[in-house]
Amino acid sequence: MKVLLINGSPHPQGCTYTALREVADTLEAEGIETEIFQIGKAPVRGCIACRACARLGKCVFDDDPANELIAKLRAADGVVVGSPVYYAGPNGALCALLDRVFYAGGDFSFKPAAAVVSARRSGTTAAFDRLNKYFTISKMPVVTSQYWNAVHGITPEDVKKDIEGLQVMRVLGRNMAWMLKTMAAAHQPTPEPEPRQATNFIRE
Repeated sequence: MKVLLINGSPHPQGCTYTALREVADTLEAEGIETEIFQIGKAPVRGCIACRACARLGKCVFDDDPANELIAKLRAADGVVVGSPVYYAGPNGALCALLDRVFYAGGDFSFKPAAAVVSARRSGTTAAFDRLNKYFTISKMPVVTSQYWNAVHGITPEDVKKDIEGLQVMRVLGRNMAWMLKTMAAAHQPTPEPEPRQATNFIRE
């Protein structure tokens, strides 16, 4: 079993990485393989609603990490998305990337997922809520901890002093491992999907 951890910060070993590393170390101690995927500092395109992905099975733009991330997410058994908090929300580049990954990537149903956020002080719950929406629209079970999944600090050294935040990360890692192992042991088929009914609010 493998969990993909997405570092949505431009800093490869900053505060968000420090939180994700705590989750990853806990998963590895539980026998779960991990990979931390860094989105980097290069520009990321936003979705242009061209719908070419329906034909191609991937995003039409191939000059940023979107399609690489789609392939990694398809192969993973679970995912943790981490982001710094910018203006009470996640990193805009991460959201632009996730918009395309979740729209073009196909079916991620029943892969356990969790969000992790890092802030100097505030805005964590708004950013946390935003990231969880990618999972709840995609039929992905959301893995919880004992508190909202956030750490605080302006440097990695600060985060390492956030003893409650790091404990939340470890509990999250153990809960993710438990869910993956429980699902694997259950050998239950996933629910039969209903044909999707998409409507708008325009009525004649």
